[in-house]
Amino acid sequence: MQAPTNTTALPGQHTAGPSSGNLLGISLIASLAGFIFGFDTVVISGANLPIKELWHTSTWFHGVFIMSMALWGTVVGALFSGAPTKRYGRKKVLLWIGILFTVSSVGSALAQDPYTFSFFRFLGGLGIGVSSVAAPTYISEISTPATRGRLVAMYQFNIVFGIFIAFLSNYFLKGVGGANDWRWMLGIMALPSLLYTIMVVSIPESPRWLMANRNDEAGARKILSKLGFNNVDEVIDSVKQSLQGEAAAGSNTGFFTARYKTILWLAFMVAFFNQWSGINFILYYAPEILERAGLAAKESLLNSIAIGGTNLIFTFVGLYLIDRVGRKTLLIIGSIGYIVSLSMVAWSFYASAGPGFLMTFLLMFIASHAVGQGAVIWVFIAEIFPNKVRDTGQSFGASVHWVFAAVIALIVPVFLDKEKGVFGKDPWPIFAFFAFMMVLQLIWVLTQVPETKGVSLEELEKRLVK
Repeated sequence: MQAPTNTTALPGQHTAGPSSGNLLGISLIASLAGFIFGFDTVVISGANLPIKELWHTSTWFHGVFIMSMALWGTVVGALFSGAPTKRYGRKKVLLWIGILFTVSSVGSALAQDPYTFSFFRFLGGLGIGVSSVAAPTYISEISTPATRGRLVAMYQFNIVFGIFIAFLSNYFLKGVGGANDWRWMLGIMALPSLLYTIMVVSIPESPRWLMANRNDEAGARKILSKLGFNNVDEVIDSVKQSLQGEAAAGSNTGFFTARYKTILWLAFMVAFFNQWSGINFILYYAPEILERAGLAAKESLLNSIAIGGTNLIFTFVGLYLIDRVGRKTLLIIGSIGYIVSLSMVAWSFYASAGPGFLMTFLLMFIASHAVGQGAVIWVFIAEIFPNKVRDTGQSFGASVHWVFAAVIALIVPVFLDKEKGVFGKDPWPIFAFFAFMMVLQLIWVLTQVPETKGVSLEELEKRLVK
């Protein structure tokens, strides 16, 4: 996907020169953090039931420690990664992400008890949380306005690709190790983690970080030239004006101040609604949900691959559209798809409509997410915050996202449990609730969300920071 090589720019836009393919390659390497993120997120779905049977854990323990521990690690990683990303730079933090994922995958695969397993899953969660801050921030800071949407969205594409490969991996590893299948499912992630770590060594530091945190204009110029920008002076001047504006604001630049009120609410709400769509619940518990619909274990794993494949295909669609129709339009399309599909999934369980009907609308739900929230969330949060606080802002948005993801993973097993669950064998109220939340999202998008496509980071700062 070659970035455009326009030589003229609209107000607030910067352009990239003929060598912008270098920008694509560097962005792709950084976005591979998303692949490991996606793989780690979903690989647990194949280990869910075997681990429950192996260690005979209670529903509460299984939800809190087995399924949620990685998410609580993600919350911690997202909450505290802003400071090291700001202090040590985007590149060093991206490198440590690969190391965390490698240690987590090996440790989880070799764990002999649920406590050790939970510890290593927590480490993997730290990697996910940190990657959701560092990678989108880095890519947004090296991109042009015309390409920023699809370059940052490559992070989401790699998340989805990792999810798809995890579903495939779980399916093909089923039966390979007998009772230890789940160990192979988790341990295989060490290979892409090591490869990613090696590749990150070759990427440059973010030029905007160099200027904002090291006052290194010469280094920033050199990297911008390497990335293919043919208007380096214009970009440098815009960043300098942004930093000078933040400095002039003085005491008003505290993060949780009225100055950033608009963007704080935008980041909070997009992350909040992302999780209350039910996306992580469906991805984590896909095999169990499908078994509840009447499919055998092997069939449920195979249909999980269909979910992953649909996610991958429609993420391509979102990637293609995000810089063409814009972020707001995609959120509207996704919201409508959410409402229809979740309502039909709820009705399917309520009326016992059968696995085929349920599967159709689960796939519609996945497609709606991929085109809408999935394509937009990391792009939107990464681009709305000013240069001086982008790392902190990304940390804030990612933290909101992961706190609610962890809460959902914690409470849903209580509702989903066949014997002791709140809804027993009829989980339709869960999906009906998610559908209602997406009605609220649609109202919010229509009334509160601004369009950000094609506008430079510095121009967005002028529009959104008061």
